[in-house]
Amino acid sequence: MALAIGLASATVAQEKAPAKSAASKPPAKASGAADQGEAPAPAPARESSSGAAKKAPAKKSASRARRSRGQAAPTTDRIREIQEALHRAGHYRGEPTGKWDASTTTAMRNFQQAQGLKATGKLDAVTLQRLGLGSPVAGVAPPRETSGSPPQTPR
Repeated sequence: MALAIGLASATVAQEKAPAKSAASKPPAKASGAADQGEAPAPAPARESSSGAAKKAPAKKSASRARRSRGQAAPTTDRIREIQEALHRAGHYRGEPTGKWDASTTTAMRNFQQAQGLKATGKLDAVTLQRLGLGSPVAGVAPPRETSGSPPQTPR
């Protein structure tokens, strides 16, 4: 019986010995990769005591689409509406194109100046309101409370 135990422990020792020596050896260089300034190949993944290779945790998949930050650019149809409103006000010359170009910026700046607004040539809520294209309360009053929601405080 002692002989059987001795053989079994010798067999176990032989099985473990190659695993240690293979793990302690550095990985072999790829054919000239280090000579050409490239990074060496990554070492193979070590096995855990359970025998399975460790994996990085999986990333969570986005169940909702991300909202982009900031204000979206107006569509060509919306730009055409703005150009038509500027034309009716006498500040845009030519046919509305749906492209925000230098003549649209100049017309917007002239309209804003004529209305006593800050003449930036850029869209804002008050300018759209004065053109008749915006909300009647945009840029004028704080948001209205809706039933069931807490009141909003200014930031």
